[in-house]
Amino acid sequence: MRLIDFFDRGVSINPDRVCLEDEKVSRTFREVQTRTYRLANAIAAEGFGFGHMAGIYSPNCVSGFEAMLGLFRSGTVWVPVNAKNGIDENAYILDHNDVGILFYHSSFEPAMERIKALCPKIRRFICLDRAGSEGPCLDDWLAGADDTDPDVRLAPDDLVGILSSGGTTGRPKGIMLSQLNLGTMIANFYSGLKVGPAPVHLLIAPMTHAAGLIAVALMAAGVRNIILPGFDGKRVLDTIAREEVTHLFLPPTAIYMLLSEPGIESRGFPSLRGFFYAAAPMAVDKLRQCLKIFGPVMVQSFGQAESPMFCALLTAEDHLVLGDPAREHRLASCGRPTLLTPVAIMDDEGNLMPRGERGEIVVRGNLVMKGYYKNPEATAEASQHGWHHTGDVGYIDDDGYLYIVDRKKDMIISGGFNVYPSEVEQVIWAHPAVQDCAVIGVPDEKWGEAVKAVIELKPGAKVDPDEIIRICKEQLGSVKAPKSVVVWDELPRSPVGKVRKKDIRDVFWQGQTRRI
Repeated sequence: MRLIDFFDRGVSINPDRVCLEDEKVSRTFREVQTRTYRLANAIAAEGFGFGHMAGIYSPNCVSGFEAMLGLFRSGTVWVPVNAKNGIDENAYILDHNDVGILFYHSSFEPAMERIKALCPKIRRFICLDRAGSEGPCLDDWLAGADDTDPDVRLAPDDLVGILSSGGTTGRPKGIMLSQLNLGTMIANFYSGLKVGPAPVHLLIAPMTHAAGLIAVALMAAGVRNIILPGFDGKRVLDTIAREEVTHLFLPPTAIYMLLSEPGIESRGFPSLRGFFYAAAPMAVDKLRQCLKIFGPVMVQSFGQAESPMFCALLTAEDHLVLGDPAREHRLASCGRPTLLTPVAIMDDEGNLMPRGERGEIVVRGNLVMKGYYKNPEATAEASQHGWHHTGDVGYIDDDGYLYIVDRKKDMIISGGFNVYPSEVEQVIWAHPAVQDCAVIGVPDEKWGEAVKAVIELKPGAKVDPDEIIRICKEQLGSVKAPKSVVVWDELPRSPVGKVRKKDIRDVFWQGQTRRI
């Protein structure tokens, strides 16, 4: 199947149902399908099409999502950039990935002069919501385009998109995903989850990442996508209730803010079927709170852009363990491997590890990317021993559940002992005053690295650092307990809401070299 065939299945289920809506626009499946025909034909008329690269530079909105679907239909390769990235980072992504046509939102009009200067390969600009300084309005551009299906034939191995790595350790790498990769992602989604009839999806997180991929998967079930421009806790809760939302995705950081909304405990959310969380470790204590407030609807997925979204799933049923001492520890796992994606644990020599042993999480199968664009060295490094290397340390228990211990690069070696920050963070997250935290290693003459906790408090809350250290010592022992605790007003976060530990470490490692 082509990726666009999943959308067309949604059209066949109910063509007159609303497919995409935001604050300004609402369109049915039939209307969106016709616009994707026009988009694909207009792209071809401009001399672009199969094998060419097309960028989308937009916040969450209907026109940006339609442009993405039009690229899928045309065979043009989708190159998304995160609207929250810096201009120079997005310019690098567009130029490195050889983008020739760019769809952009007028809110980024001030950036276009610099984009044009830094990306000489872009020879066509289309403004999504009005006439722009560099090109026509999308609606005007589509007005004369043929509205019949161009029926572009695509093979399973043909590229559908080039996503970008986080860029936390250098320039972002271009992650090449094929029709088969994203088709496998959708197959894993449906093999592990029950969507139910007439789903309603609330799209809040950037459509360039996990939330957008979940929306694409749900389109095969005829989903109504309600698109919000960004996160606002009260608005999210009100929208879930008013629109009877069945599915949504949020990273843990946003979920923590949602849980802080006044009166959330007294609200009911009977429409919810699937509340997805991923992208970073989830505090087990806050997950328990979610289960009490939202009900048995929480779903965790494990994946990365190189093997998108669904390497493993902790389903809603898997979360039904509260009060069961023999199984409640599963709330700390990210579930079992999905149907089409083998997952294993590997040591540094390439040996697969037995159950319960820690090592790097590796995956293989049709979900795994084609490679990094124009970077064969990085592709080879990530593909050693016949498996894709995720960079995550974890283990698989006797029941087949996968547990992520930490990122390899985040591990702290203190006095010769390995300390995994996520273990310490789980304890700190459970403190009622803590909104979020990051545990890092900082330079220390005696220990080499000392464990340090950097904490963000809930609004109006206070905490004694010595109390945090004492609690950690009681639960984890003195080796893993922080030697020091500091409180910051706000932790630095990436455009998709992940806490940026590298930025925090840089504050304490200035002028020194960390060995990891």
